[in-house]
Amino acid sequence: MTEANLILPSHTINPDPALSVQQPGGLPRGAAAVARGIARLFRRNQIWVAPEIALPNGRRADLMGIDARGAIVIVEIKVSRADLLGDAKWPEYLDHCDRFYWGLPPGLATLAGSAAFCPDITGLIVADAYDAEIVRPAATRPLAAARRKSDTARLAAMALRRLNLMLDPPPPDEPY
Repeated sequence: MTEANLILPSHTINPDPALSVQQPGGLPRGAAAVARGIARLFRRNQIWVAPEIALPNGRRADLMGIDARGAIVIVEIKVSRADLLGDAKWPEYLDHCDRFYWGLPPGLATLAGSAAFCPDITGLIVADAYDAEIVRPAATRPLAAARRKSDTARLAAMALRRLNLMLDPPPPDEPY
């Protein structure tokens, strides 16, 4: 199928360029840029991530993935100082991953070193749209076997659902 044959659902079109996740040149910006850089870093290290994964506790992980050994990784992306310093919900992610990272653009990296961000537990990744670097490795806190099984199954089901809908979008009137 060529690009000319692709038909996108109308709900994916964003008419307001100010709300776009891409810069005019096609590169992502903001959280999308940080996510892209982290995904590239992780891909080189055999960690496969998916964006925006809903957790059973009602939270949504910005990036959640699995490494080659089956360990679950969550990355919370922050692109503004206020969002980073005002985030009090991040400890709720710890029950759903073996390793937790902050994903930040270069200008915010120094803010995540304070005791409030538990540097003994959380890792730090600095990223832009091109690449990322792990500045501080995350501590490994192994999940219980039952939690790992349920979180892995939920992540796999979500990823396969997204892949299926991408490969064969349903008609507008079909619930999915």
